[in-house]
Amino acid sequence: MRENKGLGAPAAGAKSFERPRQGARAILKHLWRYLSGCRLLLTFAVLISVVSNLLALVGPKLSGYAVDALRPGAGKVDFGTVFHYAGWMLAVYLLSAALSYLLAALMMRISRDVVFRLRQDVYAHLMRLPVRFYDDHAVGDALSVLSYDIDTISAMLSTDLIAMMTNLLTVAGSFWMMLSISPLLFLPFLITIPASVLFTRYRAKRVRPLYRQRSLALGALNGYAEEMTGGLETIRAYHRQDVFLSRFSEKNEDACTANYRADSFACMTGPAVNFINNLSLALVSTLGAMLYMAGQISLGGVSSFVLYSRKFSGPINEFANLFGELQSTLAAAERVFSLLDEPEEAPDAPGAIDLSPGCVRGEVEMDRVSFGYSSQVPVLKEVSFTARPGQTVAIVGSTGAGKTTIINLLMRFYDPDSGSIRLDGRDIRSLTRSSLRRAYSMVLQDTWLFSGTVYENLAYGKPGVTRQEVEAAAKAARIHRFILSLPQGYDTVLSDGGVNISKGQRQLLTIARAMLLDAPMLILDEATSNVDTATEQRIQEAMLALMRGRTCFVIAHRLSTIQNADRILLLQDGRIVESGTHRELLQKGGAYCALYQAQFEDVPVSQPS
Repeated sequence: MRENKGLGAPAAGAKSFERPRQGARAILKHLWRYLSGCRLLLTFAVLISVVSNLLALVGPKLSGYAVDALRPGAGKVDFGTVFHYAGWMLAVYLLSAALSYLLAALMMRISRDVVFRLRQDVYAHLMRLPVRFYDDHAVGDALSVLSYDIDTISAMLSTDLIAMMTNLLTVAGSFWMMLSISPLLFLPFLITIPASVLFTRYRAKRVRPLYRQRSLALGALNGYAEEMTGGLETIRAYHRQDVFLSRFSEKNEDACTANYRADSFACMTGPAVNFINNLSLALVSTLGAMLYMAGQISLGGVSSFVLYSRKFSGPINEFANLFGELQSTLAAAERVFSLLDEPEEAPDAPGAIDLSPGCVRGEVEMDRVSFGYSSQVPVLKEVSFTARPGQTVAIVGSTGAGKTTIINLLMRFYDPDSGSIRLDGRDIRSLTRSSLRRAYSMVLQDTWLFSGTVYENLAYGKPGVTRQEVEAAAKAARIHRFILSLPQGYDTVLSDGGVNISKGQRQLLTIARAMLLDAPMLILDEATSNVDTATEQRIQEAMLALMRGRTCFVIAHRLSTIQNADRILLLQDGRIVESGTHRELLQKGGAYCALYQAQFEDVPVSQPS
C-alpha cells in the first residue's frame, strides 16, 4: 500500500473504471433528465418531424393517383392530371426536405446543449469525488468517460436520434396508409415484422456486453497511456521504451480486438434484417400482381402500396444498421451515468461549524487514531499526539510508515477508522471540510502548477490579492529574481503544469504560493525535496518566517531540516515509537539517533550530561 495515497497519486495497479451494470431503461431515464432540459426545442423538433413525415407520406399516395391517371387499360393518358399530381409531389417533397434540414439543425442544437451540461456535470462530479476514488481508479479511464463516452452520446443525439424519431413516425404512417389501401397486401408483414423484431432483440442481448467490454478496454488503454506518458523521463532513463511499448501494444490489441468483435457482431444485424424486409417486398409484389389480375386493386393502388412498403421496411432496415451504434451509445451512457452515480465526498455533519481563519488558534490533537486504506491493511495504529498553537511538529520515519497518511487525516481527505482528531478542542468531523482545509496552507513534495501565468499560479489560492503581495511572497521564497528573468516576468505562461521550468523552480513557486496564503496552520510535505542544498539553505530563513506563529506539520527525510522543530515524532510501522526534541532524541540513543547517524555518519552524537 502506497503511503502517500490520497494526495493525488493513483495506487499501483489502480483498477479500470468498471461499475455495476444498468438496464437500458435506467440509462434512458438518466438521459431523459438531460433531454428534458430542452423541452421547448424537443417539442418543436417533434412537431417538425411529424409535419415532415406526413408530407413525405403524402407522396406515394399522389404517385398512385398519377399512375391511375395513365389509364393503361383504356389506352388513354390524362397528362393534365398526371402533371397536377406530379407537381404536388414535387412541392410536398421539397417542403419535407426543408423541414428535415431544420430538424437536423435543431437536433444539433439539442445535442450541443445536452452534451455541454452532461460534460459540465461529469467534470464537477469528478471534482467532488473523494480522494479514495482516485486511489482506486485509473485517472485516464475516468477522463475517457469525460471525452470518448460523452462524444459517443453526442453523435447519437445529433444524428441517430433524428433517424430513430423519423423512422418511428414513418413506420407508423406507412402502416396506416398500407392498411387503408389493402389489408390483404399487408399479410406478408405479419410474418416478416415479428421475425425482424425477434432477431434484433436477440442480437441486442449479445452485442451490448461486447460494446461494454470495448468501452472498458479503451478506458484501460487511456489510463495506461496517461500513466506512461507521465513517467516518460524515467522510462527513457532506464532504456525501457521497448518494454512499455510492448505492454502498450498488448492493451492496444485488446482494445482493437474488443472493438472489432463488437462492430463485426453488430454489423451482421443490418444485412440479416435487410434480407427479411426484401423478402417481404418480394411477397408484396407477387401478391399485389395477383390481386390486380383479380381486379381486387388498381395498378395505382399496387404502386402506392409498394412505395409505402418500402417506406415501411426502409426505416426498419436503417434501424438495424443503426443497431450497433445504439448499443455502443448505451454502453457509453452506462459508463457516464454510473460515474455520476458514484458517491461524492460525504457531506458535512448537520450543524457543522464553519471556521473563520482568524478564530483558529491551531491546537491539533490526535487521540488513539487508527486508519487503513483497506480494512485488511492498517496504516496507522493507535496514534496520539498534541500540537500546541504555534508549535512545529516534524514527522519522520521510513517510507510507508504513515507520515503522509497523518496529513491526509488532518485535512479530512479520509476519516479515521477509530479515535478522533480535534482542532482547538473540536472534533474535526464537526467542522465543515472547506473551512478546515482553508485553515491550512500546504507545500507538497509533488508540485502542482496549472497552465497559466506565473502570477495566476501564485495568486489563485487567495482571491483579491494584489500584485505587490504576490511579489513580496516571491521575494520571501527567493524566486522573485528568477521570475523577472523570464520572457514576460510574472505574465509568463507556464505550459502543461510548468514543464518549461525546473522542478526546483516549480517547488519554489509553490512555497511562495503558501507564503501568500495567510492560514493559521501549515503543512510541509518534503517541501524542499526538489531544491538543491545551497538553495535550501537560502530559503530556510524565509521558511522560518513563514512558519513563525503558525502550527506547522513538517514531513522530512533530511533530518537537517527539522532540527529546530518543537517536537519530532518518529513513526515505525504506523506507530509513534519516539517523541521529543532533536536533542532529546539524540541523547536517548534510540531509533531516531540511529536514523540520524545513518545520514550524518561523521557527526558526533552529544552524550547526556
